[in-house]
Amino acid sequence: MNPKNHFSCPENGHRTTRCMLAFLAAAGLVLICLSAGCTLLQEREEITGTATPDLTVAVTILPQKQFVERIAGEHAKVIVLVPPGASPHTYEPTPGQLAEVSSADVYVKVGSGIEFERAWMDKIAGLNPAMKVVDSSNGIGLLESQGDDEEEEGHSHASHEEPGTDPHIWLSLKNAQIMAKNTYEGLAAADPRHATEYRANADSFIRELDDLDTSIARDVAARNISSFMVYHPAWSYFARDYGLVQIPIEAEGKEPTATGVQNLIRQAKEKNITIVFASPEYTTRSAEVIADEIGGRVVLVSPLEEDYLKNMKNAARAFIGGSQ
Repeated sequence: MNPKNHFSCPENGHRTTRCMLAFLAAAGLVLICLSAGCTLLQEREEITGTATPDLTVAVTILPQKQFVERIAGEHAKVIVLVPPGASPHTYEPTPGQLAEVSSADVYVKVGSGIEFERAWMDKIAGLNPAMKVVDSSNGIGLLESQGDDEEEEGHSHASHEEPGTDPHIWLSLKNAQIMAKNTYEGLAAADPRHATEYRANADSFIRELDDLDTSIARDVAARNISSFMVYHPAWSYFARDYGLVQIPIEAEGKEPTATGVQNLIRQAKEKNITIVFASPEYTTRSAEVIADEIGGRVVLVSPLEEDYLKNMKNAARAFIGGSQ
């Protein structure tokens, strides 16, 4: 896949056809929306008596929705491209979504190399050249994606490529503070009239993020926790922030080998791990096999909940309660 090719589609069979159909359908819908949008919005305001938000802001994943809403408040309508239950590693937008984002004023992208943005960001920007694109990852150092090279640690030598970077930057409250600042700057540039309000809201949100980060660090230190086991290695930044070791079951999109499963079971027993974490967006089969063997259980923790602050609190509580 070449994300720099402005209107290329993923070259993998039927997805190419689906991609082209989605793009062509969206292009047609864009013309209709542009010709009728202003009249419809005016009529809606006259009927309901409510003003249209100053900004329409598109984001890639659900956690970003809270960032925009906390900063922009009533001044922004938020469009989320990857819906609940879908994975940003594999999701393809519908023609309706592409048409909707064609009228957005701002797109706040994660910016960390997540697959959805690598595959679709250039095409989305091409549908709406006037849209301001904000990179929320500016100033964030990326970690290498976690995948063990040694079979004895759980995975085969199927790939000898250079390691990539971990795109799950939002699963760090320290990173989230930078993302919030970048989001504020983008919204303020797009809507200078409300820049002061956006700044105050951003400062308040960042303080909440910082307070939660401090609280989690204190709880981890009090429990003397060192590691946790999770199916999809999305929590590397969280683990880094609190000096933890993330033990992934899946690596680089690959299930562990039979030998790998046995080694993961051994590691879990050695570290007295009794909870194996999995995400509702992925299969839990391997996690359940390991949990059965260690006499433990599987607990679902999603990296993509809409209520970001609440989800980070709940995830931290789960990791602390089920880690060693």
